[in-house]
Amino acid sequence: MKTDWYALADQEARAVCAALPAEIRACLRDLAITLDPCPRPEEELEEGDDEALLGLFTGACHAEAQDASDPTPSAIRLFVENLRDEAEDDPARFRQEVRTTLLHELGHYLGLDEDALERRGLA
Repeated sequence: MKTDWYALADQEARAVCAALPAEIRACLRDLAITLDPCPRPEEELEEGDDEALLGLFTGACHAEAQDASDPTPSAIRLFVENLRDEAEDDPARFRQEVRTTLLHELGHYLGLDEDALERRGLA
């Protein structure tokens, strides 16, 4: 049986969001969460980073006012092929990678920096 990695990622992302407290779910109303195969080449690696990008938050944090000069909505992009590679094609590990990555990017959306995410076990 062939695994539908996109369906699995979508299912896990929905479960993660549904399990969040109501006040956090309310903050996600205007946040787009998308599933993309891979990041664009210019996004793939930041300087000094040696790991494939699993997810990316773009746009204004929830607490920041939307910039009128940039109407692009805030979004989290999950990179399914990189998550799949990280999980070594193991569906259980893939679900965990999706979960951890989504929670990490949600933390950025909510205003947490890398140190705060690391203290919460989401780095």
